[in-house]
Amino acid sequence: MRKLAILAALALTAAPAYAAGGGTHTAKSSAQQQCRAERKAMGTQTFRDTYGTNKNKRNAFGKCVSHRTHQNTVAEQNAQKNAAKECKAERAADPAAFQQKYGSGKNKKNALGKCVSQKAKTKTKQTEQSQVQAEESAAKQCKDERRADPAAFQQKYGTNKSKSNAFGKCVSQKAKAQEGSQQQPS
Repeated sequence: MRKLAILAALALTAAPAYAAGGGTHTAKSSAQQQCRAERKAMGTQTFRDTYGTNKNKRNAFGKCVSHRTHQNTVAEQNAQKNAAKECKAERAADPAAFQQKYGSGKNKKNALGKCVSQKAKTKTKQTEQSQVQAEESAAKQCKDERRADPAAFQQKYGTNKSKSNAFGKCVSQKAKAQEGSQQQPS
């Protein structure tokens, strides 16, 4: 009986953590689609150079999905928080118009939830698209830089003993810089 109570308590504490994650299944399925598109846009070898970590770089797709799933989950969480703030402000400005615009059903009492859901989905998609574009652009820049001087490129970006991770490190560094410049308030 005691074991059952402990398991029930663990299940109850895990459920909110899963729900707060924004739905990991959605983040992962989006990540798979994004990685397929990214592999097609970059080309297989550049994609493998970007994400692959083992000797033959054949683990690139799994590494990409893992990376994107994490990014998508964070994007979903941030979008949810920001959307809730925006919707509450919009509701405070004109409650009747807000209920009319977003509410459904007889009483339109679900307006806040509908608003948050709608805005969060839009914000998440925009963030995901900008992240993919930043990494594709970074991969092109790194490919050009590596082509100009392969030895200097490996020396500059490589962090492991053989410097074989240089391309992925370059893409990561440049993509983060691009994402940071896109997120600055205008």
